[in-house]
Amino acid sequence: MDFATLFGLILAVSATGGAFLLEGGNLDAIFLGAPILLVVGGTLGATMVTTSTQTVLQVPNYLRLAFQRNNLRLPDAIDSLVKLAEKARREGILGLENDLRKITDPFFYKAVQLLIDGTEVTVLREILETEMSCLEQRHKRGIVFFQKAGGFAPTLGILGTVLGLVHTLGNATDASKMASSIAGAFIATLWGVGLANLFFLPVSDKLKLRHEEEMANLELIMEGVVAIQSGENPRNIRTRLLSFVAPSSRREER
Repeated sequence: MDFATLFGLILAVSATGGAFLLEGGNLDAIFLGAPILLVVGGTLGATMVTTSTQTVLQVPNYLRLAFQRNNLRLPDAIDSLVKLAEKARREGILGLENDLRKITDPFFYKAVQLLIDGTEVTVLREILETEMSCLEQRHKRGIVFFQKAGGFAPTLGILGTVLGLVHTLGNATDASKMASSIAGAFIATLWGVGLANLFFLPVSDKLKLRHEEEMANLELIMEGVVAIQSGENPRNIRTRLLSFVAPSSRREER
């Protein structure tokens, strides 16, 4: 679990609700069925129109990724690549076949497989860059889905408010109830703006961060495998790959 995501959402929602209570508000007045149905249902429906069924079915996975802790460790990937480089230098590229079975990451596995197959350096880089480009497009769908939801939600909230005001003013027979009815009409705007800024847009930005982290990991793997294929010295490979890691997280050379 990524506690930054979880704690951030809890803090944002708590601060908003707490401020409302401090102003003398009643939380029961917020949880009205009609505004929630219009904003949530309308936002999801409008967002679904802009994308594919496959992307919609992947929404639970996008949410899991946003709340899941990042397990990518660039220093570990560097250590693995340097060990492969040292073994390739001693035993040749074909000596890496036994190590291939221990690799669980699909991209890393494919890169080493191409290396063992003797793929020329230029072709090797082109294949891996194509793989990364396709992966980037898949990631972008999830990011854009929540971005669009964050754009539609406030608009649907305003639509709900307008509908509420139309209903209120069209049935203004009791002036004493008009004030509460008008206040209730603005609940839809509250839900629209709240969902956009407290959920949809933050999740979109977290998915963007996850994407950047994974792309950095894939680029590191690609550069390492290309360097092995080029026959570079393992020490030089480590030095080059450490550029991907923040100075505070770098490990001393072994």
